[in-house]
Amino acid sequence: MTGEARSVRSPQKHSDPRNELVDHLPALRAFALSLTRESSSADDLVQDTIVKAWTHIDKFQPGTNLRAWLFTILRNTFYSARRKTKREVSDTDGIHAARQATRPDHDGRLALNDFRVAFQQLPDEQREALILVGASGFSYEEAAEMTRVAVGTVKSRANRGRRRLAELLKLEQGEELDMTDRATLAVMAQNTPITR
Repeated sequence: MTGEARSVRSPQKHSDPRNELVDHLPALRAFALSLTRESSSADDLVQDTIVKAWTHIDKFQPGTNLRAWLFTILRNTFYSARRKTKREVSDTDGIHAARQATRPDHDGRLALNDFRVAFQQLPDEQREALILVGASGFSYEEAAEMTRVAVGTVKSRANRGRRRLAELLKLEQGEELDMTDRATLAVMAQNTPITR
């Protein structure tokens, strides 16, 4: 080489992931709300998640999926707290949920509230799978990694959840929801995920 300076490749620098945390708050809150079923508990869960992420930011691998990492922290925090408290009210016969149900007031069209009531009746694992691969737009593989189960298990949970929702909503086979909410439609869609 002549007197020219060699170009040295410096390793690719990643921005501080703490700067991106706020971008993921709406998705984290939606996921937390789907797990806790209560607004103030969801807010507390998101706050705990952000505190844990901030405190352990050194464990995040730059260049990987920050959103998936945050969702995993949130999910683990939820289930850890749930194991400790064990205060969940059992509603296996649907009595409590039935009190909250609202009948559609027009000819068979589905109201968003009816969907929410039906969605809350699903087992936690099915709701979680539908939120992750439907409303949040993660692939089955990403959802499986976050929940630490096999891809087939995530697919099975999502499919069982969709079938149960269709039953609860009294949808005929092939009947589509008449809704404009993209997240709700994505939960019921067979071809998930949606675009983030």
